[in-house]
Amino acid sequence: MTDLERLIDQYCEGWSCPSPEAREALIRRSLTEDATYTDPRVDNLNVPGLLDHIARIQQSRPGAKVIRTSAVDSHHGLARFNWHVVLPDGTTLPEGIDVIELSADGARIRSIIGFFGPLRNRPAADA
Repeated sequence: MTDLERLIDQYCEGWSCPSPEAREALIRRSLTEDATYTDPRVDNLNVPGLLDHIARIQQSRPGAKVIRTSAVDSHHGLARFNWHVVLPDGTTLPEGIDVIELSADGARIRSIIGFFGPLRNRPAADA
C-alpha cells in the first residue's frame, strides 16, 4: 500500500468513525488546515464545516462506513478514487468518486470534490 492510499483510507475512516473525537483526529491528520470539501449537497466547506457535515450524514445512516473501492489514480498533485457507503446490514449504496488535490508535500489533502453515482454513457445519437 502506498502512502497516498494510506492517506485516502485514513480520510475514508474519518467518515466512518462513530467517535466525534477520533473522527476529528482522523480528518485533521488527513487534511490541511485550509482544506475545502465540495459534493452535490454542500459547497466549499472548511474542516470544521466538513466535520459537522459528516456528523449529520452519520446521524442519517448510523453505523455506515465509507470504503475505498478502487485503486488510487494520481498525477501532478491530484488523485481520484472510487468509494461506496456500506450500511450496517451490508447493503451498499451506489459508488461515488472523489477527486482530491494534495498539499505541496503530498502528505495531506488540500481539496476534495465528490461525485455520487456512476457516470452515464453518452446516448449513441450524440456520439
